[in-house]
Amino acid sequence: MHTFSDSVISAYLLILSFDPLLWSVVARSLAVSATACALAYGLGLALGAWLAVARFAGRAGVLLVLNTLLALPSVVVGLVVYLLLSRTGPLGFLGWLFSFKAMVVAQSVLVLPVITALTRQVVEDVEQQHGEQWASLGAGPVLRGMLLAWDQRLALLTIAVAAFGRAISEVGAVMIVGGNIDGFTRVMTTAIALETSKGDLPLALALGLMLLAVVGLLNLAIALLRRWAEKRHDILVVASKGWVV
Repeated sequence: MHTFSDSVISAYLLILSFDPLLWSVVARSLAVSATACALAYGLGLALGAWLAVARFAGRAGVLLVLNTLLALPSVVVGLVVYLLLSRTGPLGFLGWLFSFKAMVVAQSVLVLPVITALTRQVVEDVEQQHGEQWASLGAGPVLRGMLLAWDQRLALLTIAVAAFGRAISEVGAVMIVGGNIDGFTRVMTTAIALETSKGDLPLALALGLMLLAVVGLLNLAIALLRRWAEKRHDILVVASKGWVV
C-alpha cells in the first residue's frame, strides 16, 4: 500500500530515471494524438473557414449539428469507429481494428467538430468586421475564408492546442478501438486507468504528471508566441509613427 507522498516520490523517480515503459507509453500517446490532430486540423480549418463565410439553405441546421457534436462523448466515437472497422463492418477489410491507425481515426473524428466549430466562430467574428471589404475586391467565399483564417492564425493555433489537449486526454475511444494492448496500443490515459486498477499508483501518477506536463508546455508555447506577436506589433506601430513623423 502506497501513501500519497510515497506515490509522488516514486512517480518523480520513474520520470527522472527515464523508465522505458513510462516513456514508451508517452511517446506512443504523443504520436497518436499529433497524427490525429494533424489530419483533422487541415479538414476542420477548411470546413470552419468555409462555414464562416458561406450562406446556404440549411446552414442553421448544419451549425446546430456541429455545435451538438462538440459534446459528443468519446465512448460514442469509439463505438462508431469500432463498428466501422470491425470484421463485419464496412471498413473491416482494412484490418485496422486494435491498431495505431484505429486510434488515430477515432481521435481524428473526436477533434474534428472542435476544430471546425471554433474555427468557424473565430473567422465569422472577423468576417463581420472585414468581410465586406474583401468581398468588394472580388474575393469569393473560399478566398475570403482563407484570408480571414490567416489573419487570425494565432487564434487558430490556439485551437490546434485545444484540439490536441482534447485528443491526448481522452480515454474512451482509444480504449475501445485500440484494445489497450501493452507495447502496441497502450497510451497514457488507458495506462493510467489500468495501472490504477492494478494498484500501481506510482506509474499511474507518473503518467498523469507527464500528461499534464505535455499540455502545459503546449499552452506555454502558445502564450510565448502570443507575447512575441504583441511585442512585434507594438514595434511596428512605433516604427510606423516614426516614419510618418
